Amino acid sequence: MTLPRIEAMDVAGKRLLVRADLNVPVEDGRVADATRIERFAAGMKPLLARGARLVVLTHFGRPKPGERDPALSLEKLCPVLSEAFGTPVQFSPACTGPEAEALSRRLADGEAMLCENLRFDPGETANDPAFAAGLAQLGDIYVNDAFSCAHRAHASTAAVAALLPAAAGPLLVEELQALSDALEAPRRPAVAIVGGAKVSTKIAVLKNLVRKLDAVIVVGGMANTFLLAGGVPVGRSLCEPDRVGTVEEIRRLAGEADCRIVLPADIVTARELGHGAVATARALDACPEDEMILDAGPRSRALFNEVLDGASTLLWNGPPGAFEYPAFADTTMAVARYAAARTRAGALASVAGGGDTVAALNAAGVAGDFTYVSAAGGAFLEWLEGRTLPGIAALEAAAGA
Repeated sequence: MTLPRIEAMDVAGKRLLVRADLNVPVEDGRVADATRIERFAAGMKPLLARGARLVVLTHFGRPKPGERDPALSLEKLCPVLSEAFGTPVQFSPACTGPEAEALSRRLADGEAMLCENLRFDPGETANDPAFAAGLAQLGDIYVNDAFSCAHRAHASTAAVAALLPAAAGPLLVEELQALSDALEAPRRPAVAIVGGAKVSTKIAVLKNLVRKLDAVIVVGGMANTFLLAGGVPVGRSLCEPDRVGTVEEIRRLAGEADCRIVLPADIVTARELGHGAVATARALDACPEDEMILDAGPRSRALFNEVLDGASTLLWNGPPGAFEYPAFADTTMAVARYAAARTRAGALASVAGGGDTVAALNAAGVAGDFTYVSAAGGAFLEWLEGRTLPGIAALEAAAGA
């Protein structure tokens, strides 16, 4: 970790222009889950106590470029953010301009303000230098504390970092450290569970992981294409026959790197996906022509847990089955709870990320037991692919300037 950290800098009396990710769920105009806000605030409160003056930037939802949608205004977040900070948070109806700049300069030590939705200005997603220059007028030091947005080359994550002294925030540092520990310098043996609907969406992920880890457990819809490539009938299951060649390439890369690819040992099928579906556990090669594979079966659970028994590090992205439906949730729940138990026992370092994976761990009641659970979606996937994230590259460039 060579990025400058804001905790190591003198922040007293300084305006910290902090890029956060406070894109939280809202129902009926009220914050339904404040977890992201609370995690962000936990890292900022020590800085406030040291006399920092916070200017918080975040996006919210997907407004049309240049359109100010009242339903997507951030003003509703101020009461929740104030409670989390333990001090009132002022609201600026603009991200740039004289009014926002004046408000930032009136902040006293230990005070904070929240600027309106970044995406109300088309300059944000366009990474517009002029918009970034306007943002820079609000701070003395730029702080990126939003790993989940670091894969976007936007004005608030990329361009502005070159205009001010720049540093990584505590949440960003925490996430980078957890991911680096799991992928770049893991305790061996290191294993990944990778799922998803299609192989085509995670080709780069799989190619990167098989080069770096000792085993990759392929699950979900992706596993169906691997099974098809091996001559296993998959009925009406979601799969990609045109990606059989890709599967063979991934297998070749895994063999060259001495990485074991683990597939389901049996299957759970049904004629339809729904709450009333009748699920049947079957042998691996026994999927009827008119049914779909919607989960891995009991032999698979035993196999996956056996792999975890021999692992010291687990990286998880993608559930084994359609866990949203009880009939197809057994393997996801069982493996999640087993990994959590090994983590609690100190035998496994477990890192998970991706929206479906986090939802599955929450459904299993074990998200709090994992070593680290990433709230990032696209950024988490691009990191798994081994790609350089624009937001991180901007901090690195600023540090080397």
